[in-house]
Amino acid sequence: MSLYYEAAAVLANTENTGGSLKSRIYGKKDLKSTPGQLFALIAETSKWSIVLKDVIEKTKLLAEERKLTPILALLLTHDLLLAKNGVAAAANHVLKLAITRHKARLSAELTKARIRYGYATIEAFREAVNDGELEKDEGDAPKSRHPRWVRINTVKTTLQQQLSTTFAGFVKTEDLSEVLSAPKKSKIYYEDPNIPNLLALPSKIDLSRSVAYTKGQIIFQDKASCFPAYLLDPQPDDGDVIDATAAPGNKTTHLAAIVSDRRRPGEEQKVIAFERDKGRTFTLQKMVKLASADSIVQVKGSSDFIAAKPGSDEYANVGAILLDPSCSGTGIVGRDDAIKMHLPESPNSRPAPQKPEKGKKRKRDDEPKEADPSATLDLDMDESTPEETPMHGKLAERLTALSSFQLHILNHAMRFENAHKITYSTCSIHFEENEGVVFQALASSVAKERGWSILKRDQQVDGMKRWHRRGVWEDEKLEIDVDESLKSDVLEACIRCDKGTEEGTMGFFVAAFVRDGSSHSAPIMETAVAEVEDEEFNGFSGDEMVEETVKPVETPAADSAEKRKKKKRKH
Repeated sequence: MSLYYEAAAVLANTENTGGSLKSRIYGKKDLKSTPGQLFALIAETSKWSIVLKDVIEKTKLLAEERKLTPILALLLTHDLLLAKNGVAAAANHVLKLAITRHKARLSAELTKARIRYGYATIEAFREAVNDGELEKDEGDAPKSRHPRWVRINTVKTTLQQQLSTTFAGFVKTEDLSEVLSAPKKSKIYYEDPNIPNLLALPSKIDLSRSVAYTKGQIIFQDKASCFPAYLLDPQPDDGDVIDATAAPGNKTTHLAAIVSDRRRPGEEQKVIAFERDKGRTFTLQKMVKLASADSIVQVKGSSDFIAAKPGSDEYANVGAILLDPSCSGTGIVGRDDAIKMHLPESPNSRPAPQKPEKGKKRKRDDEPKEADPSATLDLDMDESTPEETPMHGKLAERLTALSSFQLHILNHAMRFENAHKITYSTCSIHFEENEGVVFQALASSVAKERGWSILKRDQQVDGMKRWHRRGVWEDEKLEIDVDESLKSDVLEACIRCDKGTEEGTMGFFVAAFVRDGSSHSAPIMETAVAEVEDEEFNGFSGDEMVEETVKPVETPAADSAEKRKKKKRKH
């Protein structure tokens, strides 16, 4: 019976654990039920909850069985009426007894609901529920959905193989808008023109149980998230590639696929994937293995990229670095296939009485009303691990701390002795974390001494060169002087994605830096993090939050800007 108690506890989420439903379930260490059982029970119950809510309320189940919460009532009613093997508990268990004694009335109300919805059989009703046909869109305006982006993992398969197997029966469209506005489970696909081996599908298409997904042949990855590896464009002559903050592994396995496609026979070009968090290291290793990229990817688990020594022999062959550090996550979009758990009204769920205004007596009409019967739980059912966690709190302070760390880690990447390519990306919409960091990095002493510059648009790989959304400028948020011609080149080189647009992407930013090999290189400092005290920065994983205590890093650019401001005040 622990199955129902544990499922109810996951849904109640009293500890306010972040992440998707699946990550919360699989992250629990003390479960008696299997994670697969829990996920299946919750997912199936949530599909039926709009029907079961009404069934439970009409039978007044919660008024008669005070030991049942609304969530437990939904889970038990689902299994009693709809699961093949019924309620998974001993016949004399208190919860099984509490639900089975109402079976006749619950079954009758389910039959009435089926007829009311217009379905002749329970099988037809079940098919409609599985297809999401009972859900009602809010408002009459057509709603553009975020598509299901699927990347073909070319380490294990090819686009043509997947089109003839996994996507057999799907119809190709040349217009992404048809995918965005298609009926929820329409079998159509759009082949992306910017990123090779990337498909867009309608948001409700569920491939999580397909052979291709379970074998790592396809990977769920937002289009924008594919930009950094593709823009980095690692070639055999570039040597090894570092993914500085690698978990959960989408960008890592994308890098591995590109390297695999281009690696010459007998060569040992590899991807070195850093991840400082132990739990996320496990996720990264699992994903790399599933994608069959373990012969290409060297996972440096529980290792902080900030602590890596740029002049070490271990990294002497590193020519390219993908840098996707912690960010505010303000570009992340909620998936449109998130499912709502519609909760039945509980007779005990009354709000606390409010005190009447001073000098007034409470009238009968002022008595607290019943809780809103339309209460729901929003469940993010997406199986892909979020790469960032949206932040809360004082935005300006967080952006200052985050952008300082981002600049610091970017400057650290620029110190690697033989590195000549870097991509810097965030899933943020804020100038401070995006163009602001790029301009400060270009103005830093390490960039000037080691010959780093922006990769201009006309030098970018073809699919990125053709992307039309470019950098933005917010003068008041940057305290360094920028030459007008440099500003124009840098903004044109920066790539942005906006959420909620006809492109179907999340909010995202990426820019690439290249190094002039003929430039004089400054000596490599083994203590590359000297300008930041250890206690201030211990490194952050790709979705870890920057604590309030983190202080901004003083950089050469920021320092010179402050001096200029003081000089102006004197005059």
